[in-house]
Amino acid sequence: MKIAILGSGGWGTALAILLCRKQCDVFLWSAFHDEIEKMQQAGENPLLKGVSLPDALHLSCDLDEVLKAANAVIIAVPSHVVKQVCEQIKDYNLPDIIICVAKGFEEESGMPLSEVMEQTLQKQNIVVLSGPTHAEEVARGVPTAIVAACNDLEKAKKVQDLFMSPVFRVYTNTDVIGVQVSGALKNVIALCAGISDGIGNGDNTKAALMTRGMAEIIRLGKAMGGRAETFSGLTGIGDLIVTCTSRHSRNRRAGILIGQGEDVETAKKDVGMVVEGIKTCKCAYMLAKKYNVEMPIVETAYEVLYHGKNPKQAVITLMQRDRKQE
Repeated sequence: MKIAILGSGGWGTALAILLCRKQCDVFLWSAFHDEIEKMQQAGENPLLKGVSLPDALHLSCDLDEVLKAANAVIIAVPSHVVKQVCEQIKDYNLPDIIICVAKGFEEESGMPLSEVMEQTLQKQNIVVLSGPTHAEEVARGVPTAIVAACNDLEKAKKVQDLFMSPVFRVYTNTDVIGVQVSGALKNVIALCAGISDGIGNGDNTKAALMTRGMAEIIRLGKAMGGRAETFSGLTGIGDLIVTCTSRHSRNRRAGILIGQGEDVETAKKDVGMVVEGIKTCKCAYMLAKKYNVEMPIVETAYEVLYHGKNPKQAVITLMQRDRKQE
């Protein structure tokens, strides 16, 4: 099978390596010539240091070359450019299997990315691949489990077959909304967990943030049409755990820097990669208002990220909210 992967960041590259190991004919595309040249010269992606690129992997900036006769297309660009890339490819003869591996919402509308892709590409039943999957570990062949979600279960099963390997287990799900809400909002909670670590709080605080953060994710997810059981699975609690606790988590790292006193822009530059949770926090704040859902952690994070609220004061604000029953 010929697989086209659009987006040569860490995650797109990790999936390319995985699929090459499965003997797929993989074409990895970047919009930036210098990015492709650096990878060709180094034989690795600088975001995945120490992991050699397979000799069989094709690196290209030419969409015609990458998309021609592809059996599946994987969109692996950051969430804020998903629509832009889809606009670039919408007039190509695209295959039936199109997979979204980006996490987030469209910033202007708050729409899940699968819906943005379906509208832009005029395609139905985009498959969403999501779960607790740090690129650094997938690229090294660390055992990992993930979910392929699609309204069309047969398409989800095809993607399951495409990616399944002895080190990469894929489950199917038809709750496309629940999977995407979980995958997006866990980045916001991971930012908060990092801020808490940066301030100097302990494990008790992080456990409380993760647990009450998941309660907020479930509230919004159900209001948007997701199923409650999805949030207890890999794309819910599984992804939340790994993103809030792992040293690989760019959102947690950015949060630590903010908690230590850096401003948001400086923290983003220091992390050196896209910190999806910052834009997602703004979307989540907007969606909470739209669906009339109570999300105090998200709202407080929004005040810290967009209005300069002091992180230590933000914790006090959350701790002193009105008494509640769990």
